[in-house]
Amino acid sequence: MSHTSPVSLTARHAAEGFDDALYHWMQRAPWLALSALAHALLFAILLAIPWELLRREEPPELEVRLPPQVEDPFEEPPIEPERELDPVEPTDEPKLQDSLPVEDAQPVDEPSDDATVGELSDVFDDFPDATPGAISEIGIGGGWSGGGGHLGGGRGRPVGLGRGTERALVAGLEWLRAHQAPDGHWSAAGFMHENALGRACACDGPGHDVHDVGVTGLALLAFLGDGNTTRAGPYRENVARGVAWLRAQQDRDSGLIGARHGSAWIYDHAIATLALCEAWYFTRNPLLRDPAQRAVDLISRARNPYSAWRYEVPPTGESDTSVTGWMVLVLASAEEGGLRVDRTAFAGALSWLDEVTDPATGRAGYSAAGTLSARMPGINMDFPPERGEAMTAVALLSRFLLGQVPGSLGGDAEVMDRHAELLRTRLPAASPDGRGPDLYYWYYASYALFQMGGSRHWEPWRKALEGVLPAAQRVDGDLAGSWDPDGPWGMVGGRVYSTALSLLTLEVQYRYARVVGAR
Repeated sequence: MSHTSPVSLTARHAAEGFDDALYHWMQRAPWLALSALAHALLFAILLAIPWELLRREEPPELEVRLPPQVEDPFEEPPIEPERELDPVEPTDEPKLQDSLPVEDAQPVDEPSDDATVGELSDVFDDFPDATPGAISEIGIGGGWSGGGGHLGGGRGRPVGLGRGTERALVAGLEWLRAHQAPDGHWSAAGFMHENALGRACACDGPGHDVHDVGVTGLALLAFLGDGNTTRAGPYRENVARGVAWLRAQQDRDSGLIGARHGSAWIYDHAIATLALCEAWYFTRNPLLRDPAQRAVDLISRARNPYSAWRYEVPPTGESDTSVTGWMVLVLASAEEGGLRVDRTAFAGALSWLDEVTDPATGRAGYSAAGTLSARMPGINMDFPPERGEAMTAVALLSRFLLGQVPGSLGGDAEVMDRHAELLRTRLPAASPDGRGPDLYYWYYASYALFQMGGSRHWEPWRKALEGVLPAAQRVDGDLAGSWDPDGPWGMVGGRVYSTALSLLTLEVQYRYARVVGAR
């Protein structure tokens, strides 16, 4: 019996294992080839797909370019030391409500610094008048029923306006036109030399030259009140030049229009601001918005916290009814024009009026309850303040603008009825001593009693006014169309002041809408 060695057995088993493995691999070879071919095909397909088209795109970036800010086309006056005003510390007064938003300015083609009057008129022509009609609250300018006066808008004056009043208005506006200086302002003291006549006129009645800003504002208000604007009406060029001159007098930093001379500068600034606000309201010319806003901001800084106004900026704590009345007019106009207004000022003004009003008689005082209109010792003391009720008239008109309604008109402010009754006892009349009318009183009382309306208050006042004011107008030579600067304040403002204020008084029936009816 033969035996096989262990080594031989191991070699044989190894050979048999290799043969089996080779056999099984050869059996699977076709399938491996097919698998490799499939993977290669799949890889080729993946390479052929346009993956860049399927890639998610990032959102596009947007570039926003804002229009350039409108620059003033007129050279601003240099900042003078006396015009620098100290800031007023903010108070914790409650805000009653926000004012209307300021409209965005529009880019404009600006005139050069030495633009002529004609070039300036072209700039104003680029902006059509807004002509929104009478302002809903106070009916500033624009003519009867919101349509422009007879001379400005050509729609005719209201029925019932006397023929004598019509003639007086036409003649008065013509006199103002002829006595405007070539640079656009009206000179309180030098109108007889600085005028459009091209010669020295035979006029008297100069005022104080420090009030050129104020009388220019009054003259512009008279033209605006008859429907003329910077680009509409027969006096459009006069309005354009006057507005441009007022803008040139403004200090850009403080907002002050004119200079701080004496204590009455605050009146000049207020009246000039009112003229800018009315011009802005009717034209929406962006060249007027910023100057008007800066001037209004100064008025806001001049108010005593929780109270009213007097002469100083910053305020010293003193207030008076006369200055406050102008400020209420300005802020009401500014708010209607969409300018920024601190409405706490309305609450402060109303608080002051209540403080100085005698509830038993309805008389409003100048600086305290029971005080009469102010006079300057040695200058106008011979014009008795008791002949009129100027401060009571200011208070009554202001209460209307501040939102109060007389009890007789369905409201709850019975003191307004007492105000009106007191004015009814002091109707316009020719001065027995020839010292002239108190135009300041007649102006405010006319607007206040027109708001009252009716046969008891407005009609007696209107008839008395139209019986004496047109009759006092001069009809001779170079003075024709003007009013003599008589009365307690004529020597301050002069003939331009008395003429412009008389015209504004006669325009009452179509310059202001009735507040209660509008609301």
